[in-house]
Amino acid sequence: MPRVAVMGGSVGGLTAALVLRDAGCDVTVFERSSAALQARGAGIAALEATLRYLTERGGRQVAGVCSSTNWIRFLRADGSVRHEQRHRYLFSSWNTIYRSLLGLLDPGRYLLGHEVTGFSQSADSVRVALADGLTADADLLVCADGVSSLARARLLPGVRPSYSGYVAWRGTIPERALPAATRERFGDAITYQVLKDSHILVYPIPGPEGTLTPGERLVNFVWYVNVSEGEELDELMTGRDGIRRAVSLPPGAARDEAVTVMRRAAASELAPPITEVVTGVAEPFVQVVYDIEVSRMAFGRTCLLGDAAFAVRPHAAAGTAKAAADGWALAEEITASGGDVPPALAAWERRQLALGRSLLARCREIGYSSQFAGTFRPGDPRLIFGLYGPGN
Repeated sequence: MPRVAVMGGSVGGLTAALVLRDAGCDVTVFERSSAALQARGAGIAALEATLRYLTERGGRQVAGVCSSTNWIRFLRADGSVRHEQRHRYLFSSWNTIYRSLLGLLDPGRYLLGHEVTGFSQSADSVRVALADGLTADADLLVCADGVSSLARARLLPGVRPSYSGYVAWRGTIPERALPAATRERFGDAITYQVLKDSHILVYPIPGPEGTLTPGERLVNFVWYVNVSEGEELDELMTGRDGIRRAVSLPPGAARDEAVTVMRRAAASELAPPITEVVTGVAEPFVQVVYDIEVSRMAFGRTCLLGDAAFAVRPHAAAGTAKAAADGWALAEEITASGGDVPPALAAWERRQLALGRSLLARCREIGYSSQFAGTFRPGDPRLIFGLYGPGN
């Protein structure tokens, strides 16, 4: 089976490394960060593909890494219930999933402080160049280096992120910091409020150390807000240090003026319990919502995986699941080809291009209905999270 180099050690890269290792490949992950990764405050809906490795091969129980909710609830501006329906979701945090996967990979196969700066390939192998001047040879290079992918820029220089016209304000607050009535209200539901050209959602996720005990978890919010491209977006995404960031302002980086404007809008527009969450978050952060679409994912002995290929809006809660599914499908095709990389990548690309295009189109449609068309409706079955379709 082939030697595999994985460029990028986030959840998608880790999942690919684990399933390829299990398929018999000799796998090494190159992660540029000098320390284990951490995404402060990032809650995620945990779809089946995201949890698959942990539950099928990692010996973990869903209840050990996820909180769960049994209701979808929409509130009116006065806090009364506009719509509710029974539907079970699983929620986790990026940190919990990442740490759980990382613990299943041999530390000697996960090389921190190893930044990939370039690569070249022949018919038989790929050579990876590292920032320290060293090189590594492999039979397959998996590029899982995220939304700002160096590999994608090299392989598809004409592909650029397409701004959606809106951003996501995000943040978490400890459950114990909320009044008891508010804590109870959000404990067993994903809670929405639909606004003019906007919507917000609130849900519980594991606590900072992965704790799932009610009262010790975090409550996570995501609020989609339209921001005009150009001066308005530039001003928002310029942090207190004066640096204009393209993708996200991490917790603590947003300027006080921007946070104040957001909190004032929350106080005037949001239902009282949602306002308590949003205004109570000490360090809210901002993510720009982009689309990235590629026409190819396979290039000889190199492939683009996860957000390095398709970056999709969060409305199907499937970005992390898509990256994991890319890894599983890659291992399946490598196994089916007996380790012959080029035909395996060709078969894999056909499958994952179709999935990426379908997911991207669904998320665009949901985003447009909320932020511009005014057709985002409580109870709309399109809004159910899923990788392959609503609820799937």
